[in-house]
Amino acid sequence: MPWIHSVKCTLPSHYYDQEALIKRFRVLWEKQFHDFSRIENFHRHVLVEGRHLALEIDKYESLDLKSRNDHWIKVSLELMQEAGKALLQEADISPQEIKLLASASTTGIATPSLEARIMNLMEFSPQTKRLPIFGLGCLAGVAGINRVVDYLKGAPQEAALLFCVELCSLQVQIENLKISNIIASGLFGDAAGAVLLLGDEHPLVNSAAFQVTDTHSEFFPESEHLMGWDFNNTGFNVVLSSKIPQLVQAEYGKVAQSFLAKNQLSSKDIGFYVAHPGGPKVIEAMEEALGLKNQELKLSWDVLAKYGNLSSVSVLFVLEQTLQTKKMPSGYGLMSAMGPGFSAELSLLKSHQT
Repeated sequence: MPWIHSVKCTLPSHYYDQEALIKRFRVLWEKQFHDFSRIENFHRHVLVEGRHLALEIDKYESLDLKSRNDHWIKVSLELMQEAGKALLQEADISPQEIKLLASASTTGIATPSLEARIMNLMEFSPQTKRLPIFGLGCLAGVAGINRVVDYLKGAPQEAALLFCVELCSLQVQIENLKISNIIASGLFGDAAGAVLLLGDEHPLVNSAAFQVTDTHSEFFPESEHLMGWDFNNTGFNVVLSSKIPQLVQAEYGKVAQSFLAKNQLSSKDIGFYVAHPGGPKVIEAMEEALGLKNQELKLSWDVLAKYGNLSSVSVLFVLEQTLQTKKMPSGYGLMSAMGPGFSAELSLLKSHQT
């Protein structure tokens, strides 16, 4: 089975703590709300301390659909290049050796897609295969890894690179006063990440972090209304149902336990978790669904607090933090994310130390 060799994440340079962001939204929205304290409460209850934004905070008021997307392309490529170069340099592998290049994002649209555009910036081989992934939202970090793993099963001597980039701030709609948009404006941040994956016969396998021993995809029928975008003339308007934590609590545990059982494992055999931090209620629902009581999802909580929900990139930050812990995890780990569809993606990881 293929391997995750290493991960590198990067952030835009514009950082604002949550209080500064609340102050800005007060300027924008206070006239429309007779009780702005409700919005302040929403923003504080998501337990995000601050976020990195694609643009300076005073640049957002004048954005239209075209300018949002133009900024998305420009900043996405800057972050992808920064993460990709650092990742390949650290792994001591040339861009020419990458045989599959995948990109995942749901916060903008580009044709040619992002991985085509980055090929002109990083000297990948003209024969590199491309895989653009759109529409998976928060799911795409794990789903992207899993789809690249599917490819590498049939190409065991090859190396592949996955980019995830989400600039959620560019799609906050100032005119949209729905609760879902208000919550999203206090929850989501911007970032990018790159993951190097290897077939199990690649020469760098001995320095890889985790083997992906199995993957699982789960689609929940008739749930597409829970999360996504509602497209209109102003851009991407967020769809974010309050019922998502209920679904996670009801379904995630069953899916995870079934996946582990298929591999002759149970939750007692899992030594570490790499979970997408969707929000406080979602993380709490995951903990309850899995019966976790000992801060097993601490890194997910930490990433949420420091950066906000970064959509597909969040789980890559948790994975990177897992690799940077003082004691490298051993044994089996469970990586997971949930997102639009509504769907779940899971990966069973096995540490090289096992």
